[in-house]
Amino acid sequence: MSHPLDGRIALVAGATRGAGRGIAVELGAAGATVYVTGRSTRTRRSEYDRPETIDDTADLVTGAGGHGIAVPTDHLEPEQVRTLVDRIADEQGRLDVLVNDIWGGETLFEWDSTVWEHDLDKGLRLLRLAVETHAITNHYALPLLLRHPGGLVVEMTDGTAEYNRDTYRVSFFYDIAKASVLRMAFALGHELGPRGATAVALTPGWLRSEMMLDTFGVREDNWRDALVRVPHFAISETPRYVGRAVAALAADPEVARWNGRSLSSGSLAREYGFTDLDGSRPDAWRYMVEVQDPGKQADTSGYR
Repeated sequence: MSHPLDGRIALVAGATRGAGRGIAVELGAAGATVYVTGRSTRTRRSEYDRPETIDDTADLVTGAGGHGIAVPTDHLEPEQVRTLVDRIADEQGRLDVLVNDIWGGETLFEWDSTVWEHDLDKGLRLLRLAVETHAITNHYALPLLLRHPGGLVVEMTDGTAEYNRDTYRVSFFYDIAKASVLRMAFALGHELGPRGATAVALTPGWLRSEMMLDTFGVREDNWRDALVRVPHFAISETPRYVGRAVAALAADPEVARWNGRSLSSGSLAREYGFTDLDGSRPDAWRYMVEVQDPGKQADTSGYR
């Protein structure tokens, strides 16, 4: 088995579940040592009060062939992030890949709620979790990443720059949060590019995360049962798909060509040739524009 990331050190910030967990596992499968952070451990849960933990994620990374290291971290707390980065520097002396997947907003945003109707405390909390955490993490982690040339920063968001430019996303606070992360990757590209590193924004498609499967009352092994109620869910993908996108970027010696760009799991699958776990290549954002948003009948032919 090929391990193109042997000897590489990664930090996946926000790896408790969903895309963060999928990314961490695929980086591990490629041979990387992966530090995984979040607020839910086997002894303490975040306000989500869900069973997934960073300890389990670290075990999955190791089981995939890498080395997973769980470090409980609240990325809104600068001193905790500083301590995390100091630990990586002490233990490894380098950081090659930083994935900012911190989010925590699923219970905070209110669908189709105007800024004056939306609960203000929840909206401001969402912005802090989705934007401020990324800024804090970049502030402390990037000096370590820049110690060696070729570093990669992946800012995880929802939607491509093109799609979000033209589409109102859920609510004022959600829209601003996701647009901010896209712009963050663009700005980082200007700051990191001349210093030998690369920054990109990356979005999965319709993600079959643990929370999404629970919402639809299905499991990964019977997820298609949800299509009766939500036909367009047929374009959905596992968290491992976007994980393979990050692993492909990290292993690409010419990754700098993507610097400052907005990317998606589907577009990178075409570029690098990887597939989802079932062997398909879902291209959710093209499907959204061409099928779902125009109100056409669900049909994934030619999109996965």
